[in-house]
Amino acid sequence: MVHGTHNAIDDPRNESIKISINGELFDRKEAKISVFDSGYLVGDGVWEALRLHNGVLVFLEDHLARLWESAATVGMSLPWTKEDLTNQIWDVLKANNMNDGVHVRTMVTRGIKKTPSQDPRLTISGPNVVVIPEYKTASEDSKDKGITLFTSTIRRGSPDYLDPRLNCHSKLHEVQALIQAIESGADEALMLDVNGFVSTCNATNFFIVRGDEVWTSTSKYCMNGITRAKVIEACNKHDIICKEKDFSLFDVYGADEAFVTGTFGGLTPVTKIDGRQIGQGNFGKTTKRLSGLYKDLIQEYVNNN
Repeated sequence: MVHGTHNAIDDPRNESIKISINGELFDRKEAKISVFDSGYLVGDGVWEALRLHNGVLVFLEDHLARLWESAATVGMSLPWTKEDLTNQIWDVLKANNMNDGVHVRTMVTRGIKKTPSQDPRLTISGPNVVVIPEYKTASEDSKDKGITLFTSTIRRGSPDYLDPRLNCHSKLHEVQALIQAIESGADEALMLDVNGFVSTCNATNFFIVRGDEVWTSTSKYCMNGITRAKVIEACNKHDIICKEKDFSLFDVYGADEAFVTGTFGGLTPVTKIDGRQIGQGNFGKTTKRLSGLYKDLIQEYVNNN
């Protein structure tokens, strides 16, 4: 079994799910999109991932705001409102009779091209929207075990050529970083910024604990993670010192704890980095506390919606 932050418990219900393509529902095996789609041809698209918990799409407003911001950043005009897209997501969830324990991936591409090309002027349709809902529950065994990281030689992009905050389909540099990590015997990749400071991981945001302080990188070169923001919010709410700052591998190797954050896995402890054990090499007490506080924020959101 693949071990990492996206390790999910197998669920046979996913074999018969329906997927939405531009509002039309298809069986999983029949869900297809054109080879002339901009996302397939040149990675020209943006996406979001949400969790459905007890009938509520958690932190929906934050995710929609990020999707619209990403679309604006790449010059993609979305011809529908946030309410329209939300209704489209709910249509496919209801068609699948889904209420809890669901991971929803929404992908928006610029549309169909007249011919293979980067040029957006050759797009002959409106944006394509694909919504894939799956029953996905993070493996608690994987969370308790934690993950190992390897520091990739591939850097996170500079804001002047591919801003890391952009949630886009162009993920090849992150895939390359992950391949380096896997070939080195680790689960996932730790990535540095263009100045050599610790930035983020290939698919999650990265935190360390040093004494009574929690550190994460500045927002200059890291992913604009919703879960990252909620962990910082939880720290501020409960008087836990949380610093967004530049720090290096020197600080990481000597940390008491380390963990990563993401929409699917929440908080996942990191036990080793580059073969070095971090702290006690287990699910540390601060990470456990923050994991609980993050779950409290989710429950608070569910209760209010």
